[in-house]
Amino acid sequence: MMVEQDTASGELRGHWERVAEQWIRWARLPGHDAFWSYREEFRRFVPLPGVATLEVGCGEGRIARELTRLGHTVTAVDRSETLVRAARAAASAARYVRADASQLPFVDNSFDRVVAYNMLMDVDDMLAVITEAARVLCPGGVLTVSVVHPLTDRGDFVDSTPDAGFVVQGSYYERRRVRATEARNGLSMDFASWSYPLGDYVAALREAGLAVTHLAEPRPADTAASRAGRWDRIPLFCWLNAQHLRNQ
Repeated sequence: MMVEQDTASGELRGHWERVAEQWIRWARLPGHDAFWSYREEFRRFVPLPGVATLEVGCGEGRIARELTRLGHTVTAVDRSETLVRAARAAASAARYVRADASQLPFVDNSFDRVVAYNMLMDVDDMLAVITEAARVLCPGGVLTVSVVHPLTDRGDFVDSTPDAGFVVQGSYYERRRVRATEARNGLSMDFASWSYPLGDYVAALREAGLAVTHLAEPRPADTAASRAGRWDRIPLFCWLNAQHLRNQ
């Protein structure tokens, strides 16, 4: 993993279209990445289906497919034309829209469930995306967020042993650019994102009129398959449910 200092905004706008074919191959190989070790726990974390669910940053559709299996009626949105096309080809959702998550083409209060799974790190204006999600979320609805845990994003294990130490690089409290290339099972994936401290996410939710109602730092179901069990010691993901402050 490579962590860089803050750079000019706009860098991430075309990233996922550029790596779309990489991501489709990566995400669709069963058991390939960390998603599979957290899949069942996330299914339990997501609120029960309401009337209409929006997934922003749907990618090739695997979270939309999980939501659909749980009984949600899903509208899947992504900026990448290639990824929206792939999600549609895999029958991931009930409806597909190509749009920027910071400018959603929906009227206020359109959905009672909004899901942003591992995508808030991948946009240049995280507050704008959360504000739009809050705008289209109806009163009493729930926004569900998954992000790579900010602590994990800031460092790495010193070696590959199960009890390896974990070293944090630089200050936890700064917004940082993250770049990483992972290789596994003959596939490679180029990741590019921002790393924020957890407080920045909570502050953005509050500024958008949302309050956290549930926070989880999940453990993987299969620790033996999760980098020799090390993710059972340090959280890989952080999950949040939030609702409008006026509901509190």
